Amino acid sequence: MADTDSGWDGRGGRGSRVTRNTGGARPADPIPGRRVAAVSLVALAALATGCEPGTATGAQDAPPPTRPTQAAAPSPARTAPVTGDAKPRTAPPPGPSASTAAPAPAPSPDATTARPAPEPSTAPPPRVLMRTGSESDRVRELQARLRQIGHFGRNPTGYYGSVTADAVRSFQAKRSLPVTGSTDEVTWQRLLAMTRVPTAAELRPPTERPVAAPDERCLKGRVLCISKNSRTLAWMIDGKVVSAMDVRFGSEYTPTREGVFEVFWKSRDHVSTLYDTPMPYALFFSGGQAVHYSADFAANGYGGASHGCVNVRDKKKVAALFDQVRTGDKVVVYW
Repeated sequence: MADTDSGWDGRGGRGSRVTRNTGGARPADPIPGRRVAAVSLVALAALATGCEPGTATGAQDAPPPTRPTQAAAPSPARTAPVTGDAKPRTAPPPGPSASTAAPAPAPSPDATTARPAPEPSTAPPPRVLMRTGSESDRVRELQARLRQIGHFGRNPTGYYGSVTADAVRSFQAKRSLPVTGSTDEVTWQRLLAMTRVPTAAELRPPTERPVAAPDERCLKGRVLCISKNSRTLAWMIDGKVVSAMDVRFGSEYTPTREGVFEVFWKSRDHVSTLYDTPMPYALFFSGGQAVHYSADFAANGYGGASHGCVNVRDKKKVAALFDQVRTGDKVVVYW
């Protein structure tokens, strides 16, 4: 009869049970409790290797175990709603969820980089040949050519002022050129191609402004024919223009009288007793009103006005006129 006793067996741990062989029989296998004790010792040894709670490698990446489920029957295809007169379309089956879908490929550097703006043209602008303030024979030719095609309404002066700049702008706009008012190489070449070489009379006419058609009262005898409309004076003998010059008149408060008069007094170096101003080469025709040279008109042009006299700005022309006109010659002032 075998009895049991608790104690150490020399190999196992405390609490193991052993069986004594009292009859020479084959010893029995250890009881299951011994295997449990061994597993416990291994677990204690594993816990004694560190003081921080650890995480098993790959524990978070491993998917949880899934239960086998019966395959679901395919759902019937869904039909997209019909809008307007479009044909109905069969909606595609739902795609994978966002959590399981493959990540979208990263955009290439070319897709995220904006295209560089085109570089501005490096071609230099056309060279400017004439602009406001220029004064030369070429400006005179420019004005004459512009007048040939109806862009300049005055006679050439050789000075590039605001009137010339406006005429150039008009020409540039009509020819689809950059509208600058300055005459560059492109504008000049286009104008040369459209016009002819001006004649001497076109380049240097007797007045800045075109001489008006003479009044019928100017067609006989010796007449100073003065047009307020064209602002010109034509010295005429028997209907022929001997000389012409630019003139200006009095203001609205001191207007130049209109009508037919006669030259009644000539005064070469006259000075006004009323205004104390010089009136060289004065040809009096109506009271204190006379044809004479005006330094102010020569300097400031049509920006001013006289006190009723007929001002001339070309001193050489009015000096020559003074020598030719006689007392009693007719004077006609008209619009």
